[in-house]
Amino acid sequence: MKTKTKRSRSKLGLPLVLALCSLFFLAGFYASTLLSQDAPVIRPRLRRLEMLKSESVSAKEHRPMPYGVTGEASVESIPFQVLSWKPRALYFPGFATPDQCEAIIDMAKLRLRPSALALRKGETIESTKGTRTSSGTFLSASEDKSGVLELIEHKISKATMIPRSHGESFNILRYEIGQKYDSHYDSFNPSEYGPQTSQRIASFLLYLSDVEEGGETMFPFENGAKITSKYDYKRCIGLKVKPRQGDGLLFYSLLPNGTIDRTSLHGSCPVDKGEKWVATKWIRDQVQNE
Repeated sequence: MKTKTKRSRSKLGLPLVLALCSLFFLAGFYASTLLSQDAPVIRPRLRRLEMLKSESVSAKEHRPMPYGVTGEASVESIPFQVLSWKPRALYFPGFATPDQCEAIIDMAKLRLRPSALALRKGETIESTKGTRTSSGTFLSASEDKSGVLELIEHKISKATMIPRSHGESFNILRYEIGQKYDSHYDSFNPSEYGPQTSQRIASFLLYLSDVEEGGETMFPFENGAKITSKYDYKRCIGLKVKPRQGDGLLFYSLLPNGTIDRTSLHGSCPVDKGEKWVATKWIRDQVQNE
């Protein structure tokens, strides 16, 4: 009897040991899982602190500074993208509203005339026929009682950091299907055009309409890789900027040392579908009288 009792106890003890081992294993696994979750609980707090710190720095950076007599009281932001360093070309998305663009088109519609060219030495109207086939007109902010052109001029002066007084009147242009402007410079080389009383520093193009196909502003010498005297000025190649209503394009015709930037050669590709409207503001190195 004693022998049977001992055997029965030993048989009952093994399952109990296994059960206890399993229990301890599960308890240890659960505890280690809880401990391993401590780190993620702390990390978000650190991230929140870092975010708050960066926000406070950002807020401090955008606080207005004391300003001078000719300065302005508010901090402003005009989004832009650098399209090229050679030439210096910047793209400004949403520079003007659709309503502002349509208002400028309405002002110009009844005044359009075939676009003219500044002729080089030896050139004639007949010899340059077909180089520029758009129609256009000039509008000054003083003629616009709605104030739209004045508002755009103020914004351009902030984007360029060149006073409004240095800008020519807006040249409003319309390109219909097939119309284009062959590659050219906005600056005037004295050896080709004669002595200049002032020089065009930069050009700001405000696209007044979308163009379904074609009509891109192109820079064939972008990065200086294709500069050659044998270049075909009618070709539409290089860096191309597609017109989108309200967007702006700024590029500089002169280098920082005041000489003409050869990579600023540009043109308007033929419109293949739709119609292209653009307002061009040429900016000079001296005050302009309207």
